[in-house]
Amino acid sequence: MKNVMDEPKQALQRAENFRYVALEINDTTLTGTYELDGRTFVEAVTFEGVDTLLRPGVKEVAELWFLIAGLSYYKAGAAHRVDVGSTPLGESGRNLLAAALREGLAEFAFKNEIDLDDVEIVGGEPVRAVTPDTNRERVLVPFGGGIDSVVTTSQLNDRLDQALFVVSPPAGRFAPLEATAAVTNLEVVRATRVLDEQILSGDDTFYNGHVPVTAMVTLLSAVAALATGRGGVAMSNEHSSSAINLRWHDLDVNHQWSKSWDAEQLLADALSERVGLDFVVASFLRDRSEIWVAEIFSRLTQYHHVFRSCNRAFSQRLDRRLDAWCGECDKCLFINLMLAPFLTRASLRDIFAHEPLSDPAREDQLRVLVGEGVSFKPFECVGDPDESAVALAKVAQMSEWADVEFLRALANEVRPDRTFEELLITQGPSRVPAHWLR
Repeated sequence: MKNVMDEPKQALQRAENFRYVALEINDTTLTGTYELDGRTFVEAVTFEGVDTLLRPGVKEVAELWFLIAGLSYYKAGAAHRVDVGSTPLGESGRNLLAAALREGLAEFAFKNEIDLDDVEIVGGEPVRAVTPDTNRERVLVPFGGGIDSVVTTSQLNDRLDQALFVVSPPAGRFAPLEATAAVTNLEVVRATRVLDEQILSGDDTFYNGHVPVTAMVTLLSAVAALATGRGGVAMSNEHSSSAINLRWHDLDVNHQWSKSWDAEQLLADALSERVGLDFVVASFLRDRSEIWVAEIFSRLTQYHHVFRSCNRAFSQRLDRRLDAWCGECDKCLFINLMLAPFLTRASLRDIFAHEPLSDPAREDQLRVLVGEGVSFKPFECVGDPDESAVALAKVAQMSEWADVEFLRALANEVRPDRTFEELLITQGPSRVPAHWLR
């Protein structure tokens, strides 16, 4: 995806109307049709491991997906008016859509210097609540092949019947994700998401930027769970996902908004409005720090040589995918930093085939991660600066890193608010039901 902050600003014209045209559902596929000032966009999601989508509750939750997925096309024109037409909305659904437009697109608005406070949402039919047929002991876990979802699958109550949910692009499955999923030995329910080619190929008249993808995946997970009779979706979003990147125009800009505590509550309210309170979508890691997750993952050695968090392994285009850690991006550096307190330096080198923490070329990136840089926290799924600073302070005290002088120097500058030990206990609230816990 282009970084519009690194490109000359284009004199783009905002659209006037974005319209939700139709949601179609058959046994295996959701198809959403949208219109932006008369220009039509179509997205299709096809499920595998699902007998039929024509089950109670699926349509009602798919309507929420239809609403949030529309933002991938809304962003092309940043229209002043959003018309949901005859789509059932409800009070909680309207709250979710309004927040997704404002907070979920905050990074997009910041990078494109657009004020979305003028957006008007019109239309919407009443919601018809249904009671789905589900088993609360059966749980679906959205799985991305990184340390977070691996830890969730390993820590959920052993009595639960778990399955993984994996989303792939039409270009083909992601090899490291598939390899990591195979280690779990769990059933996999799949979805292939086919974005409209107009968005993928781009257009000089389109705005570009980040959309709340995790919220879309969360709702697709809920669709898959209901279609397979499962009573819950266990997300893997940590406490730090609520930490903002910066404050801009009285708006909190958070790259991870759709992983945040606020988004989780909005999604839960919108779901309960449609399918009741018994169906649970919650983040299993909500009250956990990135350091806690890394400590648990450090013991799961069977995953150490298959997992991947580097975004360059997950390009939509096959010719751009890397088959190893790049060792240069903020994600590589952050994961290296989180695991360093718990694994030997040699083990880390064996996993990453790089050593970002000792690379002088990464010093400025590390400075930003720990909150001492001139820039704000990177627009990546990384922890809050305080957690990174705590991890850095710990690593700088370890004798095997003593030769990396810039680590010690930077560690002497940071003043984190929490201690290493405090980050190994629970952090803040959680909606995780008791029967998910051991």
